[in-house]
Amino acid sequence: MKMMKFKMLVCLLALAGISFTSCNNDEGYSLDKAWYSIATLNPMGDSKSYWLTLDDGTTIWPVATNIPWFYPKERQRAFVIYTLLSDEFQGYSHAAKILDIETILTKPIAENLGDGNDEKYGADPVKITDIWIGDGFLNIVFDFDYGGNAVHYINLIPRNDADTPYSFEFRHNAYNDDKRYRRSAIVAFDLSSIKTEGEVELAINVQTFDGEKVYKVKFDSSNPTLKTFAQNKSYKKDKFIKTR
Repeated sequence: MKMMKFKMLVCLLALAGISFTSCNNDEGYSLDKAWYSIATLNPMGDSKSYWLTLDDGTTIWPVATNIPWFYPKERQRAFVIYTLLSDEFQGYSHAAKILDIETILTKPIAENLGDGNDEKYGADPVKITDIWIGDGFLNIVFDFDYGGNAVHYINLIPRNDADTPYSFEFRHNAYNDDKRYRRSAIVAFDLSSIKTEGEVELAINVQTFDGEKVYKVKFDSSNPTLKTFAQNKSYKKDKFIKTR
């Protein structure tokens, strides 16, 4: 059994472009085809080894990489470009060669400061263009006015509302940046601190250019792959402005 796994690994590495004996790609994956996904990085200990989780629960084990210097952080969201090499590799859904990784702003839920919320977190408007739950994260793509003179501050805070315990506020602080351009950004909020008994509805209150709006998404802490709707847009990392 160990010898079979070793031979499989050698074949996969050969397919990834590393010099070993040749073998066939029985799964039929094209080595010149690249997949582009938003994923969670799961590091293994203190090493640079890591595996990926996609929004639908698919797991990927990198057997080769074009970026060996990359050092992942725990529960970090990222754009990942990769080539699939096989299915069902040593307990993972796929083995793959990593072509590139660009991290996404990933944050925990921030503290509600009461009267201090506006000063710290801001109340500048945005336009939500996409919002979904994936792998236990609330992922938000939004547009905002940008002048290039400040790094904008983005947060999710709980709302002090006893009647709606799963109510939050999406906050944007532009730090008085000039409003020259309309730009886009993406952020992922880690929901692991929220424990539910089955499926609940999160209410995300947002100050938009047209006034306050509430976006509702379904969440179940025991089912992190539950999504409000299928993400059907192919986002590219170059589309987004960096925020913090």
